Amino acid sequence: MGDRVNRLDVPPPRDAAARRVMIAQRSVNTRPELALRCALHSLGFRYRVNLPLPGLRRRRADVTFTRWRTAVFVQGCFWHACPEHLHAPKHNAEWWWNKLQHNARRDEDTDAYLVRLGWLPLRAWEHEAVEAAVSKVVEVLAHQGHPRAQEVQERSRRLLSAQPAGRAGSA
Repeated sequence: MGDRVNRLDVPPPRDAAARRVMIAQRSVNTRPELALRCALHSLGFRYRVNLPLPGLRRRRADVTFTRWRTAVFVQGCFWHACPEHLHAPKHNAEWWWNKLQHNARRDEDTDAYLVRLGWLPLRAWEHEAVEAAVSKVVEVLAHQGHPRAQEVQERSRRLLSAQPAGRAGSA
């Protein structure tokens, strides 16, 4: 671990076990991310994957709509300190707490930076239903004027209005 060049803002792992866990963690193509991308692609959306953010080369968005200046991040409950599902480790608890809080602060800083550039950051949690995450993305893109998103919204409105009164909202 001594050969690792530390950035000042990231606490280094305290032991080899923590380092192994962090190295083994997948950062691209996670199941929730793949599910979101598959659902968006099946609706006809085209996007960039794992694209570095403008001006922040070390930070990447999971799904990016460059023309519409929208960056989508699919966040794991553990690594991004989900307020609903975080189960902090008991071993080396203080170090892990600092690490997870740093991740959450970095997410907030990234969002603020993107907003200053005129981009829209979207965050979807891994525990969210894929349909809910897709709806969030479609809604934001439609608001931005994305023609495919507007078409998808209109199609879903027509489908909902065509359902019998007792069936609306049931799945």
